[in-house]
Amino acid sequence: MDAINQKILRELGRNARLSNLELSDRIGLSPSACLRRVQELERSGVITGYRVQVDPMRLGIGFTAYIMVGLSNHTKASQEAFEQAISRANEVIECHNVTGTVEYLLRVEAADLAAYKIFHTEVLGTLPQVTAITSYVVMGSPKDLRA
Repeated sequence: MDAINQKILRELGRNARLSNLELSDRIGLSPSACLRRVQELERSGVITGYRVQVDPMRLGIGFTAYIMVGLSNHTKASQEAFEQAISRANEVIECHNVTGTVEYLLRVEAADLAAYKIFHTEVLGTLPQVTAITSYVVMGSPKDLRA
């Protein structure tokens, strides 16, 4: 990964809709050389896709929380059952298996606190594998580079 490829990724991370001409101007390459590099980054699997950034408030999402989830059993079957249940929950935007005192970190989005409470009670609260739930409510996001 050389400095030019890093510049390409940085610019596309900021705005994946840049035309090849705009991108080549920003990184100082000819359009054909820039396109070859982008195509190689895609072919090699470095670039796996392009995403759209949305305004959650305009979609009716006014509540975001990060949730630490502890499981009662540390078995593969318990983890797989939890992951399958979470994959069906629309409120869960991200699910990460982590190290530490709990097994999972979730990012959950809901319309509001009342909608989150329903998810907390009727989804997480009903999973037999779950023994600990700690919620961290997002009050603001001064830096958020997720696409």
